[in-house]
Amino acid sequence: MTARRGISSAWLSVAPKWLPFADAATADVPLPRLLRLSLFQVSVGLAAALLIGTLNRVMIVELGLSATLVAVMIALPILAAPFRALIGFRSDNHRSYLGWKRVPYIWIGTMLQFGGLAIMPFALIVLSGDADAPEIVGPLAAALAFLLVGAGLHTVQTAGLALATDLVPVERQPRVVALLSLMMLVGMFAGGLVFGVLLAEFSQLRLIQVIQGSAILTMVLNGVALWKQEARDPSRTRHDAAPAHFDTAWRELTRSEGWRRRLVAVGLGSAAFSMQDVLLEPYGGQVLGMSVGGTTLLTAIFAAGGVLGFALAAARLTAGADPHRLAAMGALAGVGGFAAVLFAAPLEERLVFAFGTLWIGFGSGLFTVGILTACMRAAKPGQAGLALGAWGAVQATTAGLALAAGGMLRDAIGAAANAGSLGAALTHPATGYGAVYLLEIALLFAAIIAVGPLVRATAPGTTGLRLHGTAAHASHT
Repeated sequence: MTARRGISSAWLSVAPKWLPFADAATADVPLPRLLRLSLFQVSVGLAAALLIGTLNRVMIVELGLSATLVAVMIALPILAAPFRALIGFRSDNHRSYLGWKRVPYIWIGTMLQFGGLAIMPFALIVLSGDADAPEIVGPLAAALAFLLVGAGLHTVQTAGLALATDLVPVERQPRVVALLSLMMLVGMFAGGLVFGVLLAEFSQLRLIQVIQGSAILTMVLNGVALWKQEARDPSRTRHDAAPAHFDTAWRELTRSEGWRRRLVAVGLGSAAFSMQDVLLEPYGGQVLGMSVGGTTLLTAIFAAGGVLGFALAAARLTAGADPHRLAAMGALAGVGGFAAVLFAAPLEERLVFAFGTLWIGFGSGLFTVGILTACMRAAKPGQAGLALGAWGAVQATTAGLALAAGGMLRDAIGAAANAGSLGAALTHPATGYGAVYLLEIALLFAAIIAVGPLVRATAPGTTGLRLHGTAAHASHT
């Protein structure tokens, strides 16, 4: 008993700064409540792992669908991404007799996710041709399922992030952003592992059970996340108040200092970090001869780098660092990571490749938290949802388009290289991959150029961090 008390005392004496994201909590919003709220990000991560990872393989290998058709279905959720700004605006100005702004939209998004996942396995089975329905029914049903999940995912994430900003003071928002980003990674990682184990012995019945089980789990996670998070305040959702107009609010937001440049940086950086998502593992296997187990480990290495980026960004932003500067540093770290991946091929060094993967994840985490925090801090009072929706719309749309473009560019340039059209020196499997990585480096430099003018100048004789923190605090009080 004495030993247990000693261990407990020692654990409790650890300063919050040594426990990542522990100081995101406040007296009004303690850490258990924040962790419970972050469950909506876990459900988003689970859906992303299911759509992008597990179903990608199942549809091509087990169900025998063409890669082109699968790519189209996986890309359909992107169609809902541009509407995130409208979703955020509506949650800012929602009128409810219950006095809630964010909860109705998170719940609507949850129901859309549930509906899409509920019909998805049957739609995929019909799509594979294993049914007596007319041929057009399969594609239409599958498209509807993927669109519903995509619309629900974007709605939940936009309103959920806005709710998080409503609950915590400005100075704690960077920690909360980092925590929520980490929990999405946790959801993707755990989802990938669990789905892989459950579908190891594939059958249509097992596919139905796994996907519909995900639908139920989504309902449970989001329901627990929402429970008693947003206080009811009918006065702020009065029905006799003057109606708000999206076009007016959007013009007001984009006319504010630096907003267009900020969104350009979001698009460029998101495209640069996303283009390699489907290329890292094939690059390791085809160019460096790594085993399936070795390339699978790359996902964990990338995620570890992301966690390090989240933690550093949260710590620096809490200390008062300029979020635009951190975003630029993340983009620069990404340049170093992609350069290491490029050099791994001629050096034939898997360790250099692994280091580059870690550094790309680190840069991505630093850039994401930095630029998202910048968007949150630049939002005017009452426009948090619109600002986060604008960020999410640009980020998700450009990331999805870049993901598809990366694969197509690799195939096209790789085919030209193998045919000898680019010369004997470039007749190598690494040529197609290298072209994409070079493009990503160029996009990251463009993102640095876009965000650079937004970095606040440091006054002479100051450390910069204190000045930035004071300015950020003053602009929100």
